[in-house]
Amino acid sequence: MITESSRGRKGYRADAGPPLVVLAAVSTGLLLAGLITSTVLAGTTFPSPFDAAGTVEAYFREQSAAVAVTAFATFASAVPLAIYAATVSARLHNLGIRNPGATIALVGGVVAAAFLGLSGMLSWTLSRPATAGDPAVVHALQALTFMTGGPGHVVMLGLLVAGIAVPGLLAGLLPRRFALAGLVIAAVSELATFSLLFDAAIPLVPVGRFGGLIWLIAAAVLLPRRRGRAGARS
Repeated sequence: MITESSRGRKGYRADAGPPLVVLAAVSTGLLLAGLITSTVLAGTTFPSPFDAAGTVEAYFREQSAAVAVTAFATFASAVPLAIYAATVSARLHNLGIRNPGATIALVGGVVAAAFLGLSGMLSWTLSRPATAGDPAVVHALQALTFMTGGPGHVVMLGLLVAGIAVPGLLAGLLPRRFALAGLVIAAVSELATFSLLFDAAIPLVPVGRFGGLIWLIAAAVLLPRRRGRAGARS
């Protein structure tokens, strides 16, 4: 329920919900912490589905602790990302955005978080000794882990970025160059879809992932809480 005390002086709704910058930073930090910690524990990076079969099988057979850490960090990072999507969608609505952008941001962010969480659960399954002992199961689960946490997550993350960048540009909520940079990142993320057909498109996945996460942190700082600030910027 919105009361007069919850509105700005000129009648605009005050922003509510957890701080966007904290949510984006925590989600990104968990991913990076899991990547760094698992690399230190294993002495090598998490294997790619395109690595030699023997290398992949040996990693999951011998580095269960590193895989479990990756699983935990990946799954945990999905939670603040989902909250970010819900919070930024509400803020866009409070700023007067009634076009599909706010809904696209919500859907993209929630689905991106769901894919990330699923990837974490699949990674946890790979850390179980019974699973790691079956090469066929290892390769199948690793492929699913990569597809859900890679292209699946990144393409949806691109929708979250686009859902903020488009109204941010058209309504003057964000600096023009910054909003345009978000649209470029979103386009790269969507192009990661082609990684399902061409291995040459795989590099688009990390570019879209980390580019998108960094952009979301910056957007959390720049996106105004009240329309008055946006009007001044415009």
